[in-house]
Amino acid sequence: MSARNRPYEVCNNCVMDTTDSMIQFDENGVCDHCKGFYENIRPNWDTGEKGWAQLQKVVKKIKAEGEGKDFDCIMGMSGGVDSSYLTYIAKEKLGLRPLVFHVDAGWNSQEAVNNIEKLVDGLGLDLYTEVIDWEEMRDLQLAFFKASVAHIDTPQDHAFFATMYNFAHKRKIKYILTGANYSTECVKNPLEWHYHASDLRQLKDIHHRFGTRRLETFPLTNILRHKLYYGYFKGIRVVKPLDYVPYIKEDAIKLLSERFGWQTYPQKHFESRFTKFYEAYWQPVKFGIDKRRVQFSSLILTGQMTREEALAQLSKPAYDEETIAQDFEYIATKLGISVEELQSYMDAPNKSYSDYKSQIGIYKIGTKVLQSLGIEKRTMR
Repeated sequence: MSARNRPYEVCNNCVMDTTDSMIQFDENGVCDHCKGFYENIRPNWDTGEKGWAQLQKVVKKIKAEGEGKDFDCIMGMSGGVDSSYLTYIAKEKLGLRPLVFHVDAGWNSQEAVNNIEKLVDGLGLDLYTEVIDWEEMRDLQLAFFKASVAHIDTPQDHAFFATMYNFAHKRKIKYILTGANYSTECVKNPLEWHYHASDLRQLKDIHHRFGTRRLETFPLTNILRHKLYYGYFKGIRVVKPLDYVPYIKEDAIKLLSERFGWQTYPQKHFESRFTKFYEAYWQPVKFGIDKRRVQFSSLILTGQMTREEALAQLSKPAYDEETIAQDFEYIATKLGISVEELQSYMDAPNKSYSDYKSQIGIYKIGTKVLQSLGIEKRTMR
């Protein structure tokens, strides 16, 4: 029986289901995402004294590298809870002097703008904002709509990390802090839900087929450049401090709200109005993909949410039924197209990353290497 024709099933432990076509269940109905967490992540994940001691060793190196400089590292900031809490931890708990780095791709919500300003001002940090050329961003995003793939957020994601890595390389910065963490992200998105945004070959192929203007200033990178060249030859290190300290999402939101007046969002990643549309409407309605399953399953496994709470929320649409028409019109208007044209992309036959040129072979080899070295512990496919 093919993956597409298998009976529908939901994990008995988390809420991942067979919309992840490669998911596997044991005799008790527990999925391989859960098995991977219990076998690979939890035994090797310490946010107590041991984790703190490991983090302090890294912090010592970061401070030494930054001696005599205006800042000792850069830190990506979107205005979401992960990067906001990281900003607080980096300055207040670790005593670091990060340059807060933000990439404006044209889709910031007002809440995100406010949250970034409140954290930066409240902590006395410097903010650097890189603004992506809107016409190039718009053209590339429209190309992904026309390609009819699930991962239309690739242009934003690619711009974010390409800009930050290129900036670090140019300024000879050795350390990048990221809000990536096991606490809220221990379950990884299946590849068919969220293809590699760093695949430059795919980005260029889709843009070549459907784009209408040259990408003259749009920041570009590829997997070999930012993982191999920048990481190993130039010594740029990515550090994930939230994996070494206690990080409970609701506690972090409470602290940020009370201390800085930080505003929460209805869902993870909704600090971007485009990502909100993409995750709450484009993927669920067009592809039957609900990324809340990944987000909620991560919280279930780390004891921050019950399975019953997750199922109750999943029984409701990811989007606000009362405002989706307004959001739909906003996306179309911002992209310079009609609502009817945007709807035509919704109605077009679905495509996959495999329908376009890619570097998937390199990623598969890289995944095996990272897993064999114990660097990547999450279930990946």
